[in-house]
Amino acid sequence: MYDVIVIGAGAAGLMAAGTAAMSGRSVLLVEKMEKAGRKIRITGKGRCNLTNARPAEEFLEKVRTNGDFFSVAFAEFNNRATIKFFERQGVKLDIERGERVFPKSGKAWDIANALVEFCEDKGVKISYKTRVTEILTIDGKVSGIKYINARGFERREEAEHVIVATGGVSYPSTGSTGDGYDFAASVGHSIEPVRPSLTPLVTSHPQKEYLNGLLLKNVGVKLFIDGELRQEEFGEMGFSERGIEGAVALRISRDAVDAIIDERKVKIVVDLKPALDEETLLNRIEREISEMQPSEFFSELLRKLVPKQLVVPLAKEVDFHSKTYVSKLSEAEKLRLVKILKGMVFPIVDYAPFQFAVVTAGGVACDEINKYTLESLKVKGLYFAGEVLDIDANTGGYNLQIAFSTGRLAGQLKK
Repeated sequence: MYDVIVIGAGAAGLMAAGTAAMSGRSVLLVEKMEKAGRKIRITGKGRCNLTNARPAEEFLEKVRTNGDFFSVAFAEFNNRATIKFFERQGVKLDIERGERVFPKSGKAWDIANALVEFCEDKGVKISYKTRVTEILTIDGKVSGIKYINARGFERREEAEHVIVATGGVSYPSTGSTGDGYDFAASVGHSIEPVRPSLTPLVTSHPQKEYLNGLLLKNVGVKLFIDGELRQEEFGEMGFSERGIEGAVALRISRDAVDAIIDERKVKIVVDLKPALDEETLLNRIEREISEMQPSEFFSELLRKLVPKQLVVPLAKEVDFHSKTYVSKLSEAEKLRLVKILKGMVFPIVDYAPFQFAVVTAGGVACDEINKYTLESLKVKGLYFAGEVLDIDANTGGYNLQIAFSTGRLAGQLKK
């Protein structure tokens, strides 16, 4: 019999298991995959943006759902504490643009390995290829788990405390397949509807096939829902076969996804020249034209203004063929070009599925969890940590910090 069983060896589970073992408790960490921290190892395109160094108040503003609930765990183990934790584990860190924190090596594996070593150093037993099938309870108190081991046999393990840190359903190939929601529901917890967050957005723009692989830097983006301005962002956005992505698109995707689910009209408007007002931009276009030969094409003007992949889409929007002489461009067409450069519209009709989403929105309802301990208010001795909870935040290191903070608090097993 163990004192504590932690289900899920991701960011939250590893932190929770190591923390519980620090107090001398015997801890079993069970993971259904063959390796711990699989999602950590691919996050941030393999670099792992593990937290954000912004001041606490600014940090909490980036938490989109249940920020007040999370603030207790963050106060116990904040971003500064996370930085110190990994530095003590021997991982050198860098703080980059936007206060994002990365391992200096640029390798996400260093973060995952540090967490595994933390658990092993504290005496945690880690059991891989072990799939939990049920949380066992007696008279409203947790008593252990039922699981299937690596050889396919069903077994039981007793424990006075069980911490569920199974993640959400984003990147299911890493093992996040929503098991924790089933466990929670089976013992009486409510689950807020889950949906992708920080996920690419699918556009119906008629020229989208020209844009695959395009990366736009320093653009302004506005999100409109039913014609109402909902959010403004500035930065990078790109296009791929998955849809519109990049940091800006991911940040607006949270509200866009909810609006699409509610069958509301969604569009994003991209300012390709945010540093120039319309008059200044028009003057620049006229100056560029004056320096061109009358026999030069409209496409050559556009290449002076935008990346090559935008030439055909912009020409089609202006309704002026790219191979028409630039000297034939009318004043009305110049003004239309300015309007499009300052506000290219992309209707949003769908969003990429969970396998492309950075995190999951929704999850175990936080009003059924003690925010000071992360213990269930329905089953004594049962705790929840990480993405399985209905907490999510913007991109930029905030979501991994949620995992570390809640894992740390749950692992303390406070009464």
